[in-house]
Amino acid sequence: MNKAVAILVTCMTLASSAWAVTSTGNEDKEAMTKAFVQRQVEQNMSIGRAIKSIVSHYPQDAEIIISTALDLYPKQYKEIIHAAIAAEPALTSQVVTIALNKGISSCSSIVKTAITAEPSYVDFVVQAAANATPEELDEIVRVAVITEPDSADTIVQTLSQSHPNQMVDILKTAMGAVPFVGEYMVDALLAVFPNEAENVVTTAVRGSNAQREQIARIIETAENAGVAKKDITQYAINAGLTKEEIDTLLAESDNK
Repeated sequence: MNKAVAILVTCMTLASSAWAVTSTGNEDKEAMTKAFVQRQVEQNMSIGRAIKSIVSHYPQDAEIIISTALDLYPKQYKEIIHAAIAAEPALTSQVVTIALNKGISSCSSIVKTAITAEPSYVDFVVQAAANATPEELDEIVRVAVITEPDSADTIVQTLSQSHPNQMVDILKTAMGAVPFVGEYMVDALLAVFPNEAENVVTTAVRGSNAQREQIARIIETAENAGVAKKDITQYAINAGLTKEEIDTLLAESDNK
């Protein structure tokens, strides 16, 4: 019997027993899941391939499958996370939450692994991570924007909306990690927090590492978002610029 047929037969057997018979109880189901996962790995199949195959066949039972796999093979958590998300991207939040709750590795490593597995689901990754380990919010932001800088604006926006009282800290951390996309983060935040323009612009300008081009883009973004020039001037002064520097940047923006 070749490997593909063996997997199919095992899946069908499992479906007719552990998955189809709900009266066996959680303990029996967990035991059968454990045996099933081990059997797949023993058939000369990597844990990643095994999880991808099982989750693809039984997405409704993905949580117990992933949980069991992480218990059995904690050192191979990266392969398990990557395979599970690749099989069912919609399960990204659950995968991240399970991995974090088990404490099998650092929050930053789990977040990075999950984002790498499916970059388009980065918002789901950071939201799940922030909900499971709110004390790690700063590290979640840092790792997420470094791993997927093109999504820094949505990462900052998503986390700021769910943690509005920490918006300044979130932006500050993100700017410290990827200041070169500061204007996109400013644009994203001003779109949902128009009344927080002072905090947003001041924090972004201060975190731009005094790079003139970056500051110019931030100021232009704030102006395009409807922030008055006099307010931009004051916010930039609060961040450490001189009025002369700001006036020059505003004039250059007007001439574009």
